[in-house]
Amino acid sequence: MAPAALTPASALSSPSLHTATLTPLVFRRPTAAPSPRGSRGAVSARRTLRPLNPRFATKAFSGGDGDGFSRATLLWRAAKLPIYSVALVPLTVGTAAAYHQTGLFFAKRYLILLSASVLVITWLNLSNDVYDFDTGADRNKKESVVNILGSRGVTQFAAITSLVLGFMGLFWACADAGNFHFILLVTFAILCGYVYQCPPFRLSYLGLGEPLCFAAFGPFATTSFYFSSSCKNLSNGINSLPLTSTVLASSFLVGLTTTLILFCSHFHQIDEDLAVGKMSPLVRIGTRGGSEVVKYGVISLYILLMAFSLCKVLPLTCLLAALTIPMGKLVIDFVEKNHNDKIKIFMAKYYCVRLHAFFGSALAVGLFLARTRIVA
Repeated sequence: MAPAALTPASALSSPSLHTATLTPLVFRRPTAAPSPRGSRGAVSARRTLRPLNPRFATKAFSGGDGDGFSRATLLWRAAKLPIYSVALVPLTVGTAAAYHQTGLFFAKRYLILLSASVLVITWLNLSNDVYDFDTGADRNKKESVVNILGSRGVTQFAAITSLVLGFMGLFWACADAGNFHFILLVTFAILCGYVYQCPPFRLSYLGLGEPLCFAAFGPFATTSFYFSSSCKNLSNGINSLPLTSTVLASSFLVGLTTTLILFCSHFHQIDEDLAVGKMSPLVRIGTRGGSEVVKYGVISLYILLMAFSLCKVLPLTCLLAALTIPMGKLVIDFVEKNHNDKIKIFMAKYYCVRLHAFFGSALAVGLFLARTRIVA
């Protein structure tokens, strides 16, 4: 399997010549870059530690390229904490779909899987920083973990350690559930992440990142977590869950909202991607075309929700997710207005994260209510 080819020894090696010149950014003094609002604004940006709030990111520096930013903002953007909703939502929706099918919920298994998912996403984020650093895409990205730590090797070792620990939790859940479909599908999901960014594949540089993201977090991850709620106890008549249209429809919607996050994360770095030959969809179609894709993507999300619910593929209670329509409109309006503003458009992915989290939560609640019959 591809991830096994990476070892701690190889992680500590440094094939990149510019690694030796790195100095951890958290220990650097920000340079006194000229501020468009005058020197007083520049002094304030250098001396003030701002709260860890992603909204401040658009004011602190220009899409990752500016120099006048606070250390707090730098660490916030490196941590990418809101992005970890992509670990929570597929697990919660998949578990809710299983509860809708069986009426069973395994709290311990859910918590261990959540921890394992967070570790896998940590590997995905850290290794992405490592390999984008190797290609030069992140050379000037101040919030890159490699630039912050000043070491490519340490970052890659941390990534591999996170993946190994995550797999340990996943294998425990597989043994506890007694369902091989779970570990097979979740492995496919992780392999999608590997070929997305890791050499020699790096399929994201060919513009295939979004399809891989959809498959990984939608059909593979969400469906695998559905199977993780299987039960080995034959006395209750449940051993292996059937693959239903309900879980497939749910996984499709989760995959779509997750892909919107990845797509919008490229708006502010088109120039950097183009410079290193990373042909993301936005590099190919431009920001104006990208804003149209976002609009029709969000509209399609709610059309599919309505269609699945009215056709009874999803229970009618899942229409609770339609309550997030104002948030979807916010994403459309924000991207349409700011698609060509490199500073402001950085926040687009965070608005998509909110849509992803709230839509997924409402979808899971709808599945839960349908089983408990709290709502007709």
